[in-house]
Amino acid sequence: MDIDLVDKDQYARHGAPYEQLRWLQEHAPVYWHHGDEERGWPGFWAVTKHADVVQISRDSGLFSSARRLALFDEMPDANIELQRLMMLNQDPPEHTRRRSLVNRGFTPRAIGRLEEHIREICHQLLDEALAQPSIDFVRDLAAPLPLYVICELLGAPVADRDKIFEWSNRMIGSDDPDYATSPEEGSAAAMEVYAYANELAAARRESPRDDIVTKLLQPDDGGEVLAEDEFDLFVLLLVVAGNETTRNAASGGMLTLFEHPDQWRQLVENPALARPAADEIVRWVSPVNLFRRTATAATTLRGQEIAENDKVVVFYSAANRDPEIFDRPDTFDITRDPNPHIGFGGGGAHFCLGNHLAKMELRVLFETLAARAPGLQQSGEARRLRSHFINGIKTLPVTV
Repeated sequence: MDIDLVDKDQYARHGAPYEQLRWLQEHAPVYWHHGDEERGWPGFWAVTKHADVVQISRDSGLFSSARRLALFDEMPDANIELQRLMMLNQDPPEHTRRRSLVNRGFTPRAIGRLEEHIREICHQLLDEALAQPSIDFVRDLAAPLPLYVICELLGAPVADRDKIFEWSNRMIGSDDPDYATSPEEGSAAAMEVYAYANELAAARRESPRDDIVTKLLQPDDGGEVLAEDEFDLFVLLLVVAGNETTRNAASGGMLTLFEHPDQWRQLVENPALARPAADEIVRWVSPVNLFRRTATAATTLRGQEIAENDKVVVFYSAANRDPEIFDRPDTFDITRDPNPHIGFGGGGAHFCLGNHLAKMELRVLFETLAARAPGLQQSGEARRLRSHFINGIKTLPVTV
């Protein structure tokens, strides 16, 4: 079988290449994938089994996020140093220190206080969508929900959500013709986010509030405090990770429910199923398709000899449909229990900080839709993002 797991056009046309991923799971679960000098990246080990993705995720000492960063694309050495200030691109102990500082704003209790507000946002978005002649599920529901929530977390005016949406698209969508500008434009968007974060921080230092920004700017119990660069990069991470993943889980989840009308009917008849449905949507959609690690020493995985500095790429889309872990892995089942998916990462240092928040947003959104828009139907073609990193949907026309 021809294997190309990073052909962006394929993702734009069909989504994740499940046929190739399944073949690799069965025949070459740790597979040496050819590189592409023209596109500027070397060969890498493609890892597709659930157990191996978990093992790599939990062993930051051997599989580093910091050495060559966590994203797939190669970056010039000059840029790597700055990017290592972002939690995503750190290993313990630096990552542990930063995470403990940021964690204060993301405890289940802190997130639980947002539920009623998230419910109000969902009702408001649906009211606004239903008043329009045509509805795009992504533009009108899936995209604004996490943006409103990010504004709430940052204590930023809701009017800023369009700016945040635009920055996020410019940073993530540089390979998509609808968003594409250039890598330089993506960097410019990041600089605008840094400047915005600086303004937020200055405003909170002058007049503290009961919000996550104020909390993060204060010293912790040990007197530790986030440096300015660290705070700016955290806001950048929140703008992308807190926005793109929930947006694409929601829109991918809705598309999947349209493709499985029996599951949608079940949800409409019993909106309490929105809780397990949120997990099944994350498993099925796998909003983040892959992450990269770098081997810090020679090692062996399933008989394959991995050399120091080899690029190792884990595929969540494959791991979340591993038949060794999931009964009927290719069946979408909103009542699935247990559901040990790794859509929020395979555990370890980089397990998703916002997983409670993401699941709550999805649960409340689908509860609201099931109760208020049971006749929701797809009315046009869904268009996918041209990206091998994010399993994204750009447009999804619907009618009620």
